[in-house]
Amino acid sequence: MCDEKREFNLSKQLLRCGTSIGANVEEAIGGQSEKDFFAKLTISYKETRETHYWIRLLIDTGYLSYDQSESLLNDVLVLQKITGSSQRTIKARNL
Repeated sequence: MCDEKREFNLSKQLLRCGTSIGANVEEAIGGQSEKDFFAKLTISYKETRETHYWIRLLIDTGYLSYDQSESLLNDVLVLQKITGSSQRTIKARNL
């Protein structure tokens, strides 16, 4: 029973931060200013980092095999690159 509860808590964290990525990008698109857009995009980037962490933790604890999570890891790394690149572009324009 304890393992099930632990797995549920880890999975819940992954679901929370994983769904937050898209929600924050959507908020960024509707931002009131470029500063607001950048702030929401930054949150989205941080959520990609957290999502990556939880996936790795689920692998390391044996709840997910690498084969089961390989596409998830690849997807979240692509999202990290997209949001990170967007952040750098905005910063460069404002300098």
